[in-house]
Amino acid sequence: MTHRYIKIGLTALVLAAAFGGLMWSTLREGTEYYKHVDEVMSSPAQWQDKQLQLHGFVVAGSIKRKPDSFDYIFQVHNNGHVMNASYTGIAPDTFFKEGAEVVLKGRLAPDGGFHTDPNGILAKCPSKYEEQKVAKKVG
Repeated sequence: MTHRYIKIGLTALVLAAAFGGLMWSTLREGTEYYKHVDEVMSSPAQWQDKQLQLHGFVVAGSIKRKPDSFDYIFQVHNNGHVMNASYTGIAPDTFFKEGAEVVLKGRLAPDGGFHTDPNGILAKCPSKYEEQKVAKKVG
């Protein structure tokens, strides 16, 4: 009977180790931090080459498009901190509004700029989701 319990114990240990290794390798690459511009700029070295979702607001007049391409260079800010960013791809229409609220997916480069992934811009449109005031009928 003891051999049976040893086999069951070893099998459970091997399965647990395999499952743990699989979870570690999967989650290690898929980890993505959600940070605001001011949080990243307070200690940029900590966030270099890590996958981030960066939340901020587009600096008015900072969007520059390279001629004959879909390469954009712009700045994002939050709480007095400003960061350079770049994006290649088709940008959402709401991105071009002054002060647009955006979430960028990508990595902080060693040069201090933020490089977005393809399709890495999510432009928020708060006016679309704000509560509408409806006048009540009296009478």
